[in-house]
Amino acid sequence: MAVDRKKGTATPAITALAKAGMPHRVHSYAHDPRAESFGAEAVAALAAELGVAPAQIFKTLIIELGTGSLAVAVLPVPNTLSLKAAAAALGAGKAAMAEKAKAERSTGYVLGGISPLGQRKRLPTVIDESALSWDRILCSAGKRGLEIEVAPADLIRLTDAVAAPVIA
Repeated sequence: MAVDRKKGTATPAITALAKAGMPHRVHSYAHDPRAESFGAEAVAALAAELGVAPAQIFKTLIIELGTGSLAVAVLPVPNTLSLKAAAAALGAGKAAMAEKAKAERSTGYVLGGISPLGQRKRLPTVIDESALSWDRILCSAGKRGLEIEVAPADLIRLTDAVAAPVIA
């Protein structure tokens, strides 16, 4: 996988990949500020163009564990997160979706552009095990309209994530 750096696309996520020497590609698309589902927008813009299945495009969700601490769940855009499964994978009794302000403050990214990489504060991370069935997946590069293509094993390594079934 070649590195495809586009001018003006430096984000903490892309910087983290480059610093780690991880092969990746950066893909951009025209983000519509009126879009209601950022993940669906990415799928609509990139799946056919790049020849990837919608299940290869992953979303990053910030959850709050029963302990009050935040964590990251990464799963295919077309699927729904099982909060119970995510909590169990991270050793917590329960989880809920984090409030928007908490998620943005903790990660340093805006909603719809939260990347599992390069977050302001490193959070425990779980990536749905379906990622391992692909040679490459796409996830947010840290900005709406910007995705990174990376090998799942590299993403898991760089985020120190656990891979577990977290789809509802």
